[in-house]
Amino acid sequence: MRHPERRLLVSVDMERYSRRSNLQQYEAQENFHTLLHAAATEVGLDRVAWTTQQAGDGELAILPRDVPESRVIGRFVPELNRRLRAFNSSRTAPAQIRLRVAVHQGLVHLDGANGFPGHAVVHVCRLCDATPVRQALAAFPDAGVALVVSTEMYRDVVCEYPEEMRPERFRRIEVEHPAKEFREPAWLYVVDEDMSSWPPPQEPSSPTGGPPPPRPDTGSGTAGKDTGSGTAGSGIRTGDIWVQGQNAIGPNATAIGSVGRDAVFGGDGGGR
Repeated sequence: MRHPERRLLVSVDMERYSRRSNLQQYEAQENFHTLLHAAATEVGLDRVAWTTQQAGDGELAILPRDVPESRVIGRFVPELNRRLRAFNSSRTAPAQIRLRVAVHQGLVHLDGANGFPGHAVVHVCRLCDATPVRQALAAFPDAGVALVVSTEMYRDVVCEYPEEMRPERFRRIEVEHPAKEFREPAWLYVVDEDMSSWPPPQEPSSPTGGPPPPRPDTGSGTAGKDTGSGTAGSGIRTGDIWVQGQNAIGPNATAIGSVGRDAVFGGDGGGR
Protein backbone atom coordinates (compact mmCIF):
# COMPACT_ATOMS: atom_id res chain seq x y z
CA MET A 1 0.00 0.00 0.00
CA ARG A 2 1.38 3.36 -1.02
CA HIS A 3 1.09 6.42 1.20
CA PRO A 4 -1.97 8.55 0.48
CA GLU A 5 -1.51 11.76 -1.47
CA ARG A 6 -3.24 15.10 -1.00
CA ARG A 7 -5.06 15.80 -4.26
CA LEU A 8 -7.83 17.91 -5.75
CA LEU A 9 -10.97 15.83 -6.32
CA VAL A 10 -13.75 16.55 -8.81
CA SER A 11 -16.99 14.56 -8.90
CA VAL A 12 -19.33 15.07 -11.87
CA ASP A 13 -22.81 13.63 -12.36
CA MET A 14 -25.36 13.99 -15.15
CA GLU A 15 -28.91 15.06 -14.40
CA ARG A 16 -31.75 12.66 -15.34
CA TYR A 17 -29.41 10.07 -16.85
CA SER A 18 -31.46 7.03 -15.81
CA ARG A 19 -34.57 8.44 -17.52
CA ARG A 20 -32.92 8.23 -20.95
CA SER A 21 -33.35 5.39 -23.40
CA ASN A 22 -30.42 3.08 -24.14
CA LEU A 23 -29.48 5.05 -27.24
CA GLN A 24 -29.82 8.36 -25.42
CA GLN A 25 -27.53 7.11 -22.63
CA TYR A 26 -24.96 6.02 -25.21
CA GLU A 27 -25.01 9.43 -26.90
CA ALA A 28 -24.97 11.25 -23.55
CA GLN A 29 -21.80 9.43 -22.50
CA GLU A 30 -20.04 10.40 -25.73
CA ASN A 31 -21.12 14.02 -25.50
CA PHE A 32 -20.21 14.13 -21.80
CA HIS A 33 -16.60 13.22 -22.50
CA THR A 34 -16.35 15.48 -25.54
CA LEU A 35 -17.59 18.51 -23.59
CA LEU A 36 -15.32 17.86 -20.59
CA HIS A 37 -12.26 17.45 -22.81
CA ALA A 38 -13.04 20.58 -24.83
CA ALA A 39 -13.58 22.72 -21.73
CA ALA A 40 -10.38 21.47 -20.09
CA THR A 41 -8.30 22.04 -23.23
CA GLU A 42 -9.67 25.57 -23.61
CA VAL A 43 -8.33 26.60 -20.17
CA GLY A 44 -5.02 24.76 -20.45
CA LEU A 45 -5.83 21.60 -18.49
CA ASP A 46 -4.74 18.16 -19.72
CA ARG A 47 -7.51 15.68 -18.93
CA VAL A 48 -5.34 12.83 -20.15
CA ALA A 49 -3.31 13.28 -16.97
CA TRP A 50 -6.39 13.05 -14.72
CA THR A 51 -6.89 9.77 -12.87
CA THR A 52 -10.56 8.94 -13.23
CA GLN A 53 -13.09 6.42 -11.98
CA GLN A 54 -15.84 6.22 -14.57
CA ALA A 55 -19.55 5.66 -14.11
CA GLY A 56 -22.24 5.67 -16.76
CA ASP A 57 -23.64 9.01 -15.65
CA GLY A 58 -20.43 10.72 -14.51
CA GLU A 59 -16.95 10.37 -13.13
CA LEU A 60 -14.71 10.91 -10.15
CA ALA A 61 -11.44 12.61 -11.11
CA ILE A 62 -8.22 12.81 -9.10
CA LEU A 63 -6.19 15.68 -10.53
CA PRO A 64 -2.38 15.91 -10.73
CA ARG A 65 -0.59 17.63 -7.86
CA ASP A 66 0.52 20.59 -9.99
CA VAL A 67 -2.93 21.59 -11.28
CA PRO A 68 -3.91 25.04 -9.93
CA GLU A 69 -7.11 24.73 -7.92
CA SER A 70 -8.23 28.22 -8.94
CA ARG A 71 -8.03 27.26 -12.61
CA VAL A 72 -10.31 24.28 -12.06
CA ILE A 73 -12.94 26.17 -10.07
CA GLY A 74 -12.56 29.64 -11.57
CA ARG A 75 -12.00 28.85 -15.25
CA PHE A 76 -12.72 25.20 -16.11
CA VAL A 77 -16.17 25.10 -14.50
CA PRO A 78 -17.38 28.38 -16.14
CA GLU A 79 -16.05 27.20 -19.51
CA LEU A 80 -17.81 23.87 -19.10
CA ASN A 81 -21.03 25.71 -18.26
CA ARG A 82 -20.76 27.89 -21.40
CA ARG A 83 -20.25 24.86 -23.62
CA LEU A 84 -23.15 22.99 -22.01
CA ARG A 85 -25.51 25.95 -22.50
CA ALA A 86 -24.52 26.21 -26.16
CA PHE A 87 -24.85 22.46 -26.62
CA ASN A 88 -28.29 22.32 -24.97
CA SER A 89 -29.71 25.32 -26.81
CA SER A 90 -30.23 23.28 -29.99
CA ARG A 91 -31.43 20.05 -28.38
CA THR A 92 -34.64 18.72 -26.90
CA ALA A 93 -34.80 18.15 -23.14
CA PRO A 94 -34.06 14.37 -23.28
CA ALA A 95 -30.87 15.02 -25.25
CA GLN A 96 -29.56 17.85 -23.08
CA ILE A 97 -26.68 17.42 -20.64
CA ARG A 98 -26.74 19.24 -17.31
CA LEU A 99 -24.16 18.51 -14.64
CA ARG A 100 -23.67 18.60 -10.91
CA VAL A 101 -20.00 19.27 -10.17
CA ALA A 102 -18.43 18.94 -6.71
CA VAL A 103 -14.89 19.99 -5.78
CA HIS A 104 -12.98 19.07 -2.62
CA GLN A 105 -9.41 18.21 -1.63
CA GLY A 106 -7.84 15.75 0.75
CA LEU A 107 -5.83 12.60 1.23
CA VAL A 108 -6.57 9.73 -1.14
CA HIS A 109 -5.01 6.34 -1.87
CA LEU A 110 -4.35 5.98 -5.59
CA ASP A 111 -3.63 2.24 -5.44
CA GLY A 112 -6.92 0.95 -4.07
CA ALA A 113 -8.04 -2.49 -5.25
CA ASN A 114 -11.50 -1.27 -6.25
CA GLY A 115 -11.37 2.52 -6.45
CA PHE A 116 -9.82 5.34 -4.45
CA PRO A 117 -9.97 4.83 -0.65
CA GLY A 118 -10.15 7.98 1.45
CA HIS A 119 -12.61 10.14 3.38
CA ALA A 120 -12.04 12.98 0.92
CA VAL A 121 -13.40 10.78 -1.88
CA VAL A 122 -16.50 9.97 0.14
CA HIS A 123 -16.93 13.65 0.98
CA VAL A 124 -16.80 14.93 -2.60
CA CYS A 125 -19.25 12.25 -3.77
CA ARG A 126 -21.68 13.12 -0.98
CA LEU A 127 -21.54 16.78 -2.02
CA CYS A 128 -22.25 15.94 -5.65
CA ASP A 129 -25.26 13.81 -4.71
CA ALA A 130 -26.74 16.31 -2.24
CA THR A 131 -30.44 17.12 -2.42
CA PRO A 132 -29.95 20.93 -2.37
CA VAL A 133 -27.63 20.67 -5.37
CA ARG A 134 -30.17 18.60 -7.30
CA GLN A 135 -32.97 21.02 -6.38
CA ALA A 136 -30.96 24.09 -7.34
CA LEU A 137 -30.08 22.71 -10.78
CA ALA A 138 -33.74 21.78 -11.37
CA ALA A 139 -34.80 25.31 -10.38
CA PHE A 140 -32.78 26.84 -13.26
CA PRO A 141 -33.74 24.94 -16.43
CA ASP A 142 -31.35 26.87 -18.68
CA ALA A 143 -28.28 26.25 -16.52
CA GLY A 144 -25.49 23.90 -17.48
CA VAL A 145 -23.67 23.39 -14.18
CA ALA A 146 -24.55 23.44 -10.49
CA LEU A 147 -21.23 23.72 -8.66
CA VAL A 148 -20.83 22.75 -5.01
CA VAL A 149 -17.54 23.17 -3.17
CA SER A 150 -16.48 22.18 0.32
CA THR A 151 -15.97 24.81 2.99
CA GLU A 152 -12.20 24.52 2.56
CA MET A 153 -12.41 25.11 -1.17
CA TYR A 154 -14.73 28.08 -0.72
CA ARG A 155 -12.51 29.69 1.92
CA ASP A 156 -9.11 28.98 0.35
CA VAL A 157 -9.86 29.20 -3.37
CA VAL A 158 -13.17 30.92 -4.18
CA CYS A 159 -12.67 33.72 -1.65
CA GLU A 160 -8.94 34.19 -2.31
CA TYR A 161 -8.55 33.42 -6.04
CA PRO A 162 -12.03 33.65 -7.55
CA GLU A 163 -11.16 34.12 -11.26
CA GLU A 164 -14.68 34.06 -12.80
CA MET A 165 -16.45 32.65 -9.72
CA ARG A 166 -17.23 35.51 -7.36
CA PRO A 167 -17.72 34.35 -3.74
CA GLU A 168 -20.83 36.48 -3.20
CA ARG A 169 -22.67 34.42 -5.83
CA PHE A 170 -22.48 31.25 -3.72
CA ARG A 171 -25.09 30.17 -1.18
CA ARG A 172 -24.26 28.26 1.98
CA ILE A 173 -26.10 24.95 2.28
CA GLU A 174 -26.19 21.95 4.59
CA VAL A 175 -25.45 18.62 2.92
CA GLU A 176 -27.20 15.82 4.78
CA HIS A 177 -27.28 12.08 4.16
CA PRO A 178 -28.85 10.79 7.42
CA ALA A 179 -28.64 7.13 6.48
CA LYS A 180 -24.88 7.53 5.97
CA GLU A 181 -24.43 9.72 9.08
CA PHE A 182 -23.11 12.55 6.95
CA ARG A 183 -23.79 16.22 7.58
CA GLU A 184 -21.46 18.98 6.40
CA PRO A 185 -21.78 22.61 5.27
CA ALA A 186 -20.90 23.45 1.68
CA TRP A 187 -21.21 26.30 -0.81
CA LEU A 188 -23.40 26.15 -3.90
CA TYR A 189 -23.60 28.17 -7.12
CA VAL A 190 -25.66 27.49 -10.23
CA VAL A 191 -23.22 29.01 -12.69
CA ASP A 192 -24.32 32.26 -14.36
CA GLU A 193 -27.64 32.28 -12.53
CA ASP A 194 -28.88 34.79 -9.96
CA MET A 195 -29.38 32.78 -6.78
CA SER A 196 -30.25 35.73 -4.55
CA SER A 197 -33.93 34.77 -4.54
CA TRP A 198 -33.41 31.00 -4.49
CA PRO A 199 -34.34 29.62 -1.06
CA PRO A 200 -32.15 26.69 -0.06
CA PRO A 201 -34.04 23.77 1.50
CA GLN A 202 -32.31 24.36 4.84
CA GLU A 203 -30.74 27.60 5.99
CA PRO A 204 -28.21 27.63 8.84
CA SER A 205 -30.02 27.84 12.19
CA SER A 206 -28.18 30.93 13.35
CA PRO A 207 -24.93 32.80 12.63
CA THR A 208 -23.20 30.80 15.34
CA GLY A 209 -24.61 27.45 14.20
CA GLY A 210 -26.79 26.99 17.28
CA PRO A 211 -30.58 26.70 17.48
CA PRO A 212 -32.69 29.73 16.59
CA PRO A 213 -33.87 31.90 19.45
CA PRO A 214 -37.25 30.84 20.89
CA ARG A 215 -40.42 32.58 19.85
CA PRO A 216 -43.07 33.58 22.36
CA ASP A 217 -46.00 31.22 22.75
CA THR A 218 -48.80 32.51 20.54
CA GLY A 219 -51.30 29.81 21.28
CA SER A 220 -54.78 30.18 22.73
CA GLY A 221 -55.73 32.23 25.79
CA THR A 222 -53.55 35.11 26.95
CA ALA A 223 -50.24 33.50 25.97
CA GLY A 224 -48.34 35.71 23.54
CA LYS A 225 -50.63 38.70 24.18
CA ASP A 226 -49.82 41.93 25.99
CA THR A 227 -52.05 41.74 29.04
CA GLY A 228 -50.67 44.91 30.57
CA SER A 229 -48.78 43.02 33.24
CA GLY A 230 -45.75 42.49 31.03
CA THR A 231 -46.19 38.72 30.80
CA ALA A 232 -46.24 36.69 27.59
CA GLY A 233 -46.69 32.99 28.17
CA SER A 234 -43.61 31.85 30.05
CA GLY A 235 -41.62 35.04 29.36
CA ILE A 236 -41.76 38.75 30.07
CA ARG A 237 -41.76 41.79 27.86
CA THR A 238 -39.77 44.99 28.18
CA GLY A 239 -40.60 47.38 25.34
CA ASP A 240 -40.06 45.45 22.12
CA ILE A 241 -38.17 42.56 23.73
CA TRP A 242 -39.68 39.31 25.00
CA VAL A 243 -37.49 37.28 27.30
CA GLN A 244 -38.22 33.61 27.95
CA GLY A 245 -37.02 30.90 30.31
CA GLN A 246 -35.22 31.34 33.59
CA ASN A 247 -34.22 34.90 32.69
CA ALA A 248 -37.86 36.07 32.86
CA ILE A 249 -38.04 37.25 36.45
CA GLY A 250 -41.73 37.85 37.15
CA PRO A 251 -44.21 40.48 36.00
CA ASN A 252 -42.92 44.04 35.65
CA ALA A 253 -39.42 42.93 36.59
CA THR A 254 -36.17 43.63 34.82
CA ALA A 255 -35.40 41.37 31.85
CA ILE A 256 -32.00 39.77 32.19
CA GLY A 257 -30.74 37.83 29.21
CA SER A 258 -28.72 37.97 26.01
CA VAL A 259 -29.99 38.95 22.59
CA GLY A 260 -30.12 35.95 20.27
CA ARG A 261 -30.38 33.43 23.12
CA ASP A 262 -33.17 34.56 25.42
CA ALA A 263 -34.54 37.67 23.73
CA VAL A 264 -36.95 37.84 20.79
CA PHE A 265 -37.54 41.19 19.09
CA GLY A 266 -40.95 42.36 17.91
CA GLY A 267 -43.56 44.79 19.12
CA ASP A 268 -46.26 42.12 19.12
CA GLY A 269 -44.04 39.36 20.44
CA GLY A 270 -44.31 37.44 17.17
CA GLY A 271 -41.29 38.63 15.20
CA ARG A 272 -37.52 38.52 15.55
